[in-house]
Amino acid sequence: MKINVGTLDRVIRIVVGFGIIGAGYVNHSWWGLVGLLPLTTGIVRVCPAYLPFGLSTCRVKTEKPSP
Repeated sequence: MKINVGTLDRVIRIVVGFGIIGAGYVNHSWWGLVGLLPLTTGIVRVCPAYLPFGLSTCRVKTEKPSP
């Protein structure tokens, strides 16, 4: 799969994922497992929700046209 999660998006997903997991742990709730989704997509750098729409937060290298 093509990487479609950029650096800032990746950091935010990982922090939010750990935050949700931590909140679930503190509150003794299974809802903390929802945090695995942003954590996993941040680590793997692929977001399945972006794929159907062709979205990407990665920087694209632009090639200069040859003279």
